[in-house]
Amino acid sequence: MIRSPGKVRRKDRKMAKLQIIAEPGVPQIVSTREFNAPRELLFRAHTEPELLAQWLGPREYTMLVDRFDVRDGGTWRYIQRDTAGNEYGFHGVFHGTPSPDSIVQTFEFEGVPGHVSLQTLTFEERGGRTLLRYNTVFQSVADRDGMIQSGMEEGAADSMERLDELVSRLAAES
Repeated sequence: MIRSPGKVRRKDRKMAKLQIIAEPGVPQIVSTREFNAPRELLFRAHTEPELLAQWLGPREYTMLVDRFDVRDGGTWRYIQRDTAGNEYGFHGVFHGTPSPDSIVQTFEFEGVPGHVSLQTLTFEERGGRTLLRYNTVFQSVADRDGMIQSGMEEGAADSMERLDELVSRLAAES
């Protein structure tokens, strides 16, 4: 199991903006953000449990990676814990072999079982920068709307800031 370090202070620096598109009546959310890092670093941050625990989820939460078998048919599960000690579990299955081109996986919040989404992540390198795109397809518009109402936009923006900090640190170390 891998744990995140918990709360980390934010740095005052300009961050690229996360763009989230949810078209009316379409059971899909498309999120994009550009990073000043090669796609290999972003791929590592999505596939190495010790790195994943450092950026995924709201900054004030800690994260425990319970399992993370990055292969076709491999399963993953992690738990996020808020400052009051409440735990939120998530799990899914990888489909196809994850690569620096893309990762396809299911996503299910254990607090609302049976509402599974399919996520396709793509890493598009653009001259040393990388456009990260999450295309998430839900079983229904109601499921998509429930995700939006859960506060996912704030959590996703926080995660992307933390991911940017991590890949910047990794790039400086290499």
